[in-house]
Amino acid sequence: MANKRTLKKSINSLVFDVIDECIYIQEVHPDKFEASEKLIDNAVDYYNNTLSKMNASKSKADFRQVANELEEKAVFFVDELNSLNA
Repeated sequence: MANKRTLKKSINSLVFDVIDECIYIQEVHPDKFEASEKLIDNAVDYYNNTLSKMNASKSKADFRQVANELEEKAVFFVDELNSLNA
């Protein structure tokens, strides 16, 4: 990640994409409402926790850790969305 602003944009993009996809799943597959709602809650919790970590970060190592967690969470969310679409 180049800087704090770019990292925040990436986090926002990930979370909003997950929420958008979950809302689509809720509309198309009403039987998967509970699972998609749980994933939305998970994404919002991740968003809040990650922004708290970023605001408390002071060094480049802290930001690298947040960036690495972002990559791991992106894979997690993609896997969860794929399992909902199956």
